[in-house]
Amino acid sequence: MTLRRATLTGVASLACAALVLSAAGPAAASVSAGAVKVGDVQKAMEDLVKTGHVVGAIGEVYVDGKRVGKGAAGSRLLYGKGGAIPSNARYRIGSQTKGMTAAVVLQLVKEGKLSLDDKLSAVLPEVAEKDLVERADEITVLNLIQMTSGIPEYIGADTMDPTRNYRPTDLLAASRKNPRPVEIGTFNHSNTDYILLGMIIEKLSGRSLEAELNRSLFAPLGMRDTYLPAKATEGIKGPHGHGYAPDETGTLRDVDKINATTMLGAGGVVSTAHDVGAFKRALRQGRLLPESLNKLLTDPPPGRPPQPSGGPCAGNPEFAPGGGGSAPGFFASTYTSSDGRLQFAVSMTLAMDNDERMTTDRRITNALKSVFCPAT
Repeated sequence: MTLRRATLTGVASLACAALVLSAAGPAAASVSAGAVKVGDVQKAMEDLVKTGHVVGAIGEVYVDGKRVGKGAAGSRLLYGKGGAIPSNARYRIGSQTKGMTAAVVLQLVKEGKLSLDDKLSAVLPEVAEKDLVERADEITVLNLIQMTSGIPEYIGADTMDPTRNYRPTDLLAASRKNPRPVEIGTFNHSNTDYILLGMIIEKLSGRSLEAELNRSLFAPLGMRDTYLPAKATEGIKGPHGHGYAPDETGTLRDVDKINATTMLGAGGVVSTAHDVGAFKRALRQGRLLPESLNKLLTDPPPGRPPQPSGGPCAGNPEFAPGGGGSAPGFFASTYTSSDGRLQFAVSMTLAMDNDERMTTDRRITNALKSVFCPAT
């Protein structure tokens, strides 16, 4: 697998569901956050790095918007180089971006500018006129949000140039060359759905996707360190961890500069533990959308069983089903309590191949247990 292929294939996994992790708590102590006891997050991060192939791990725990613990282990660069990563450093959040994109779309629905039943061909007639999406006259906005459109993934040879500024229509053209995987109405993960939702946001708001995300979410929620990169070579601002993936010879290469124009509303947001927590808290507490629309983001799509809630601590704290995102070189996830008061967010920078990345869920679960249910 070439480095380019590794980098871009990872975009497809940006929507993978994952347990959330985060580091928080004084270095060698536990703290009490209301009824929830927060253990030694620093040690949890150190243990996470010790599991192997983890360059750096950072995490923070928040209760009611206040940080009650933090942790950081490993280094910014491979082989212990580059110094430590601050726990409040920015990182790519991957498919957690999708919740933000969907929230802005649903705000447009709330404002009466869009309907969930609107057909894609009516909202974006150019995708039908240019044959960029098959059966665009049958696919609804709701299908896109729930990933039941049947639109193929766009990742492939046509989207692997690391320096090209791809337009959303370029990604759609790449998707159009692939066969439809499922019928409309059947769940199938496809980043292409969220590229289209980003286009809808831009058309109806009259602003770029990054500008509208900032206006609708980042600024109102105090997410001051969050942004959506919009250029191919635009990286992460400030000190941060770098991830690595093997090239075709098996040599680890720095994949920090993922092509941002291949991620966009499907997985491109760069954020921090504090800022992601602010979004998750507002969403869970119903401060962004009316309940009927909020459920579209908190309930499973048709045909998908609900993820188990409660978490590994027998319901204390009571975690809502979590989600995360990844690509070659990184994995990030955030857990939120059902009432939205508690957030546990973690970012890992990795030096492993795709097979090894399959172990990240288990590693994160162990970190979560060590922080919130140390008796286990």
